[in-house]
Amino acid sequence: MNDVLETAAAEFRQLGKLLGAAAETAFDRTLDWLVDDYFRLDVLGLENVPAEGAAMLAANHSGAWGLDAFVLHKVFARSLGRPLRIPAAPFTFRVPVLGPYAQKNGAYPIEPTLGLEHLNAGGLVGVFPEGTSGLEKPFHERYRLRPFSPGFAVTAVRAGAPVIPVAVVGAEEACPKLGEVPALARLFDLPYFPLTPGFPLPSKWLVTIGEPIPAPVRPTSIAERSAAARGLCAEVQRAVQEMLDRETGRRETAFW
Repeated sequence: MNDVLETAAAEFRQLGKLLGAAAETAFDRTLDWLVDDYFRLDVLGLENVPAEGAAMLAANHSGAWGLDAFVLHKVFARSLGRPLRIPAAPFTFRVPVLGPYAQKNGAYPIEPTLGLEHLNAGGLVGVFPEGTSGLEKPFHERYRLRPFSPGFAVTAVRAGAPVIPVAVVGAEEACPKLGEVPALARLFDLPYFPLTPGFPLPSKWLVTIGEPIPAPVRPTSIAERSAAARGLCAEVQRAVQEMLDRETGRRETAFW
């Protein structure tokens, strides 16, 4: 009897793995369709990402569900020919299908050094310095950056890696935040649970990649290092905001 139960359990686990893999494949294909046909995404400035060597890409975080992180990874995976590692909030990895998919495609739980080891190895790291606060802002505050956390700049200074500002336009309209449901946030142990359309709206997306901002030479004193990181953080935020203002100002409608 025990042998039968063990065999059944093993077969059930195997079936779960197969269903999970199929779901991840379906999600990946859906992302391809969203990028190419639904959002009609354009990318400007890919030449600003170095073909080799360490660099950190810092982007605005927008849209109620954080779909922009998956879209950006898909775009860079196609275009750069280099792996991009993205630190993600712990709750990301608890979401069925999306969590395993993210982990298999370069995401890893946020830790204090924000990818320092990957930069020291000459890799690319993508960060969203607004964190979840960028996703939580109401729709009427779209494309107005929340304060950047300076942790990414501390890491860039330590690694001596340039920071490349990235502006994502379109995600705010695709998944507008219309409100919140605190009870559901508590139920699912999430930072917040937004009211937003059940499926993304067909907004036009544009990803603009700015020129690299060199990290300052790492000072010797703690106070000077802190000041250098704060200065780099502020410079990157200004660059991203300027790109967002420029690109949103150019468009006639969000759904062109």
